Amino acid sequence: AYLGPPEVNISSCPNCINVTIKLPTSHFRKKGKLQSLTDIYEELNYDITLKSQDEEHKRPRQTTTEEVFSTVIEELYPSRNYCVSVAVSASLNKHFIPSPWKCVTADSEARQGYHEAAVAGAVCVSLVIAVVVKCVHSAGFILQKFSLPQTLV
Repeated sequence: AYLGPPEVNISSCPNCINVTIKLPTSHFRKKGKLQSLTDIYEELNYDITLKSQDEEHKRPRQTTTEEVFSTVIEELYPSRNYCVSVAVSASLNKHFIPSPWKCVTADSEARQGYHEAAVAGAVCVSLVIAVVVKCVHSAGFILQKFSLPQTLV
């Protein structure tokens, strides 16, 4: 029996991608109950292949005992598109079908700080406008005093 393909979802984070993997369902039953792959094999291996525009890289094999789990692939180039495929195997079963490729663009660190910079910039601009308006108002008020008729002063 072939294992797979697993269900894979990916999302971007700063200079990394988060990979969520759901093990494939099995077709084995015990006492009428559908068995999960962890019920059958206890521990499973998973291999993640990472593909970018110029290279394909198979990451070191990992093991899991969970049905659904996540892993983070770090130290990626920001704003670059990455694709991921995952294969699940067991020590007693080396036959597998890898997941279809899923792709995402890694976020850049700068984008995280962009919001704070925009808010700080808006506050600075607001302060400058407030100071200018106050100065113009004061200047207008002073000019107004000089332009009043002598009888009212």
